[in-house]
Amino acid sequence: MELFRDVKIDWLGKKWYFLGFSLIFSVAGVLSLLFWHGLPQDVDFRGGTVVRVKFDQQPNVDHIRAAADKAGLKDVRIQTIVGGQATNNEVIIALAQKANEASLDAGRATILQTLEANYAHDAGGPGKIDLDNASQVALADWLAQKDPEHLGASDATAQHYAQQATAIFDYRNGRGGLIDSIDGLATVTTPAVLGELKQDAYLSGFTIRNVEIVGPQVGAQLKKQALLATLYSLAGMLVYLWFRFELIYGVAAVVAVFHDTLITVGAFSLADKEISLTVIAAILTLVGYSMNDTIVVFDRIRENLRLTRREPLAAVVNRSINQTLSRTVLTSGLTFLTVLSLYLFGGEVLHAFSFALVVGILIGTYSSIAVAAPMLVAYQEWRQQRGKGAVLPAAKKARV
Repeated sequence: MELFRDVKIDWLGKKWYFLGFSLIFSVAGVLSLLFWHGLPQDVDFRGGTVVRVKFDQQPNVDHIRAAADKAGLKDVRIQTIVGGQATNNEVIIALAQKANEASLDAGRATILQTLEANYAHDAGGPGKIDLDNASQVALADWLAQKDPEHLGASDATAQHYAQQATAIFDYRNGRGGLIDSIDGLATVTTPAVLGELKQDAYLSGFTIRNVEIVGPQVGAQLKKQALLATLYSLAGMLVYLWFRFELIYGVAAVVAVFHDTLITVGAFSLADKEISLTVIAAILTLVGYSMNDTIVVFDRIRENLRLTRREPLAAVVNRSINQTLSRTVLTSGLTFLTVLSLYLFGGEVLHAFSFALVVGILIGTYSSIAVAAPMLVAYQEWRQQRGKGAVLPAAKKARV
């Protein structure tokens, strides 16, 4: 399918406009990285505690954030789980503080205490237990201590209440981790235990589903591996293009991809968006996408050079870009619409990932035309000034 016919756009004639555009965004990103927001990093790289909390109704993120601020928690990131509408009523609360294995329970306790003090439906008191968050062991010990059936202290009593706690725990898990009403426990507990629960237990309206930590050493290792993965991918593509075309093709393509990566990372800094492992995955995807788009243009340039050896290189490059313009618009346009949909409707969990793809696809498509191709012409002109022959594959035997 061909959208454009007989296109005669002088792309290289606009190279100084392209250069200015690239410099503005590259310099803005670098300045932001150095002097403004820096490089915002997710818990994956900084280390910290990530707590997944489920509520019995749609949570108010602003209310939760206010509760965290009131409790003195700094650098807290809160995001909903599904589509920005929290249909599962779950949020992720990330404490971007230095963490180690010993802080796993501390992080959970900090979030639990903060939510109980500022968000819970019912406030607990001395001797009361939160049925939405109590562990099975804690519930069994609490029942044994209360002894609502007056069985007396014995191993048999402890075992009996442990069975009651297991039944309550299974009931809670069967409802997604939350108990909608204490009266509902009548089907799994004895009347005496139910009475004690109604008197001295309460439902907070939320439950902590999962707690994860990333220690500082793990975060530093992930950061190093992410950087190495990006550099290795660039080096591998340079070597591939060196053998597939010529070294100058590989250098031009790698410079273009580095340009794309720099602007994308700079956009995250300017927008103050955190970079996580999923964002690194998006950037690596963009490296391959941009490289593929550049190779398509380079391949057409090489084909045209074989057909018209005497034509100036700038004219060949312009014609090659125009000939691949339909393919570029169709491929990049459809991909862009897809990732734009993810950005607009994918929810906060996919927000950073889709943002990287949106920016990267735009810049990657632009750089194939405005950065990589002009580098070939600039290099050839430099060789002309030094009185050397052409190095592009189809013109190896020609003398400039």
